[in-house]
Amino acid sequence: MKILVVDDEQLLVKGIKFNLENEGYQVDVGYDGEFAVNAARSGGYDLIILDVMMPRLGGLEACMKIREFSTVPIIMLTARSEETDKIMGFEYGADDYITKPFNILELKARVRALLRRAAIASLSGQDAAQGGSISLGTITVYPEQRSAAKGNEYVELTAKEFDLVELLAKNPGRVYSRDTLLDTIWGRDYQGDGRTVDVHVRRLREKLEENPAEPEYILTKWGVGYYAKTPRANEE
Repeated sequence: MKILVVDDEQLLVKGIKFNLENEGYQVDVGYDGEFAVNAARSGGYDLIILDVMMPRLGGLEACMKIREFSTVPIIMLTARSEETDKIMGFEYGADDYITKPFNILELKARVRALLRRAAIASLSGQDAAQGGSISLGTITVYPEQRSAAKGNEYVELTAKEFDLVELLAKNPGRVYSRDTLLDTIWGRDYQGDGRTVDVHVRRLREKLEENPAEPEYILTKWGVGYYAKTPRANEE
C-alpha cells in the first residue's frame, strides 16, 4: 500500500513516515499543497494524509483539486479543533479528519480502516457483474462495483458518500437518524456530529439529484433523519 503524507511540519512528517513504514506501508512525503495535487495526479496512491494549513496551496484547496480527478481516501490533519473546520474538510471532499496533537495509534487505526474499506471496494469492483443494481428513479446504485449513476452517466463518489447512498437505497422508506448514520457509516468511535451527515447528504444530492434544492429520491424526514424514496412514496 502506498501512502502520501503532506504537511509543512517536517518533523511531524518524519514521525508519521517512520511509523507508517514500520507498519509495512510505502510512504512518500511532501511539504506543500501544490506538491500534494501533482503527486496525487501521478503517483497512484492508496491513501493521502493532508495538513490543512500549508504554503503555496492550502490543504482544503488541495483536497478539492484532488477530488476533481480522484476518489482516493483522504485524511485531513489540523491544529484547530472547531467543528466548523471539520465540516469544511468534508465539504471539500475529505474522508476523515484528525486534530493535532494526535496519538499516532489513532492515526494508524484511521489509516487501516480507510485502506480496508478501499480494498474491499476494489475487490468488489473486479468481481462485479453488470447486474445487481438498485434503482431510485434516475439514480442507479451498483453495490458490487461501489459506484452510482445519474441517468446514463456514472458519478464519482467518495467512500463515505457511496456507503451512505447504498445504505439508504437498500432500505427505501426506512428513516435513519443522524446518530444512527454516524454509527453505521463512520463507526461508533467517530468524534464528529450530525452535521457531518448533513454535509454528505447535501453532496450526494448535488451529484445525483436533478434538482438538489428539491430532491426527489434522497429525502429528509424533518426532525428525524434521512431516507430513500420508496417506489410508491410521495415526495417529501
